[in-house]
Amino acid sequence: MNNDEKQNLADELEPMEQDDAIIGQVFRWSLLVMIGLALIVLIVLFAGSREEQALPVAEAPLAGPEELAETGEQSPPQVGFSDMADEWGIKFVHENGAYGERLLPETMGSGVAIFDFDRDGDQDLFFVNGKSWPWQGESDDATQALYRNDGEQGFTDVSAATGVDMKLYGMGVVTADFDNDGWTDIFITAVGGNRLLRNIDGDHFVDVTAAAGVAGDNTAWSTAAVFFDADNDADLDLYVANYVEWSRDIDLEVDYQLTGIGRAFGPPANYAGTQAYFYLNNGDGSFSDRSDWVQVFNPATGQAMGKGLAVVPIDLNHDGWMDLVVANDTVRNFAFENLQGHGFRELGLDLGLAFDNAGHATGAMGMDVAAYGNNGDLAVAIGNFANEMTSFYVAQQGSTLFTDEAILAGIGPLSRKALSFGLFFFDYDLDGRLDFFQTNGHVEPEINIVQPSQNYRQASQLFWQCGEDCQRQYVPVAETQVGDLAIPVVGRGAAYGDLDGDGDLDIVITQSGDRPIVLRNDQRGGQHWLRVHLDPSEFGQSPIGAVVTLSSGGVTQQRTLNPTRSYLSQMELVLTFGLGTNPEIDGLWILWPDGRSAEVSVPGVDREIKVAWPDKDGVAAVAPK
Repeated sequence: MNNDEKQNLADELEPMEQDDAIIGQVFRWSLLVMIGLALIVLIVLFAGSREEQALPVAEAPLAGPEELAETGEQSPPQVGFSDMADEWGIKFVHENGAYGERLLPETMGSGVAIFDFDRDGDQDLFFVNGKSWPWQGESDDATQALYRNDGEQGFTDVSAATGVDMKLYGMGVVTADFDNDGWTDIFITAVGGNRLLRNIDGDHFVDVTAAAGVAGDNTAWSTAAVFFDADNDADLDLYVANYVEWSRDIDLEVDYQLTGIGRAFGPPANYAGTQAYFYLNNGDGSFSDRSDWVQVFNPATGQAMGKGLAVVPIDLNHDGWMDLVVANDTVRNFAFENLQGHGFRELGLDLGLAFDNAGHATGAMGMDVAAYGNNGDLAVAIGNFANEMTSFYVAQQGSTLFTDEAILAGIGPLSRKALSFGLFFFDYDLDGRLDFFQTNGHVEPEINIVQPSQNYRQASQLFWQCGEDCQRQYVPVAETQVGDLAIPVVGRGAAYGDLDGDGDLDIVITQSGDRPIVLRNDQRGGQHWLRVHLDPSEFGQSPIGAVVTLSSGGVTQQRTLNPTRSYLSQMELVLTFGLGTNPEIDGLWILWPDGRSAEVSVPGVDREIKVAWPDKDGVAAVAPK
C-alpha cells in the first residue's frame, strides 16, 4: 500500500474513530443515567416502606370534600352560619387609611376581641380600628369600638359611653385582668404607641398606659400581644410582638411593584426585622421592661430577626412554666422556653417549629395551639401566604419535637389556595372533636390581574374533624354546606364565642377597610355540651393558664384557658366542650395556674357553669350561670 492509499485509509478511519468515541461517551452517560435511575427507584422503594416519608405522596389527589365522600369517608354535618351583623346592630366599619400609596399597614389590620367586659354573662365585642394618615388630614371619625351584648335585643355601641372611642392606628387587641381586680382590661397594639385601658367596674375604661409603662416606642409597629403569667407570681405579664421597621419613607423607598399593577402592597422581605417587648408585672399597676429576655438576632447580620404577627402561650415541655410560640412573617418562627421565670431561651429550630418541611420560612400570619385529637398530641397551626399550605405542626404525647403534618391531617392541599390570616381550633358541631377554621383574603386588591388563581376577597374555610379512623383526620366542608361562612371576605382577625347564649360557638371575622362578618352558628344536631366559666372575679388572680380536662363517654378532652389566639384577636374566656350524644359527664378536673388541682362536680349538661377558686382541700364551688 503506497503512501497515498495509507493517507486515504486514515482519512476514512478518522471519522469512524470519532464516531466510536462519541458512541462510547454516550454509552458511559447512558450507564450513569441508568445507575442514577436505579438509585432513585431504590430510594423510592425504601421510602415507601417508611410511612413517615411516604405521607407527602398523598398530596397528589388534592381531593375536595365531594371526592372524599365518594371514597367512603364520613361526611361533615349540615351546619349553616348566618351573618347577623345588621340584625344585631353592629355597624362598625374598619378604616385602614388607604388613599392610593399602597402603604403596608393599610392591608394588615385588624383584630377583634370577644369578652364580657361588664360581667353580665353575655359576650361583648371590641373592634380594633385604624385611622387616616396624619399627612392626609385626620378628618374621619374612625375610633376603636365596643359593642355591649344586650342578649336577645342584639348589641349596642357603647364606645363613647365607656371611653374607648379613641383614635389610633390600631392593629391587635388582648383582653385580660392585668391588675387582679376582677374586671377584664384591654390592651391595644398599634402603629405608633400602644394603649392599656383599665376596666373600672364594668362601667368605663381609663387609659393607664403611661403609668403602666407599656406604650412602647412611638415609631414602632406592634401587632400581636399576650397576657400570661411568666414567673408564676399570680399576676399577668405582657409580651408584645413587633412586625418590621416601618415608616412612610421606608415604604416608598422599598417601592414594591407588580407588573400590570404598578406600586403594590409588598411582602416584608425588604424591611428590617424588630425585637419584641416583654414586660414583667410589678403587681402595683406598673410593669418592668425586660425585653432583653426575648431578643433574637440574625446570626449572619447581627440584626434583629423578628417579624411577629401572632403569639400563643403554651407549656411546651410540661414543666409548669408557660412558654411562647411566635409566628414570624417570612423569617423563622420562634419558640421561647421559659427558664422558670428568669428569662427565655429560643428553641424554634430544636423543636421543629422554625421552618416548613422544606426548610423554608413561610409568610406566617395567624396561629393557634391545641390538644386537638383527644389523644394527648399537641398541634400548632399557622396560616400562611398564598401558595403556601397552612402549617400544622404536631408533637405526639410526651414529645416536644414537632413535625408538619398538614397533608396527613387533610388541611394542606386546600389551604394552599388561600392567603390565610385568622385561624383557630373549635368544636363547631359539638361532637367532642376540635374542628378547624381559617379566614382568608389577599393583601393586594388587584391581585387577580397578575395571578388569575388569586382573588382579593376569598371564602373562609371550615375543616370538620372526622376522627382517626378516616383517610384524613380533617375533611374540608363544602361551601354549599356552611351558609354565609362561604361569603368571600378580605379576612383578617377572627374569633369565636357564644354570642347568642345557645351553647354553640359563633364566629366574628374582621375585614380590612370593610364591615365585620358576624356569623351565628345555626347547628341543630341535638348534641350535648358544657361551658366552663372560670370567673376571675372569684379568684383574686386571673385564671389564664388553667388546664381543664373533661371525660365523657370514654373520650377525654383537654383545654388550656388562653383567649389569645388567631390573628390580632381574642376569644371568650369561657371554655366550650362538645359532648356529642353523651348526656352525662364522667369527670371534670381543673389544674389551676398556681399548681393546685380540683375535681369539679357537674350538676348536668347543656349549661354553663361558673367555677370558683378551690379551697385548701381542693374543692371548687360550682354555680349555674
